[in-house]
Amino acid sequence: MISLKGRVMESLLSGDFICKTSDEMAFQFLQNSENFAELEQQLNMMNRTIANANDGEVLFCAYQVIDEGERKVVAQKFREITASLLPLVEWLVLVQEAKGDNAPLSEGKVVRLNELQSVIEDTPAFSEQLAKIAKYSLFNSTSSSVDAQLKLVFKRLTELGYLLRPNPDNQIYLATGKVDYLFEVIRFIDDSEHLNLAQQAEEAIKQGDLL
Repeated sequence: MISLKGRVMESLLSGDFICKTSDEMAFQFLQNSENFAELEQQLNMMNRTIANANDGEVLFCAYQVIDEGERKVVAQKFREITASLLPLVEWLVLVQEAKGDNAPLSEGKVVRLNELQSVIEDTPAFSEQLAKIAKYSLFNSTSSSVDAQLKLVFKRLTELGYLLRPNPDNQIYLATGKVDYLFEVIRFIDDSEHLNLAQQAEEAIKQGDLL
């Protein structure tokens, strides 16, 4: 039987994002300074390190030194994230607007699919927004039904690690720390390329449109 330390190591190396919501046991294991140092030492031998986002609330594995080979891998992963950025951001805006929240979705927040569906079905603008999001290649929906579109989007986001469904018998989801990591990616792009994405997203929420 694999030890907790081995499981955490395996999880990090496989590209998982560890937070209290996605894996509380692994997260608490890494809060212990001795455990962290021991795992970090072993990862360093493989040119890896434990990186974090959202002030340490999200932990993941990154390269310690980036040479040409590592640069290609990192660039590919970054391209994959940025290619999915627009549908993900549009979905986050839709959820925030439909829930009537002042703050965006973040790790640990609850999203009830049935409640969200009721609001979207009662609001034509939200239905149109969802239909647009569901057609992106990230989700690739061909359905015109709000129910089918939402379930496909939530299923895909769960597969990608942005959402967690604690109980398969109900439609209650939790946002994981990967959502917070996504916001850090947006800020990084914003700072690096001066795209003012944060300001544009804020304006989009006010105007009921995106970008």
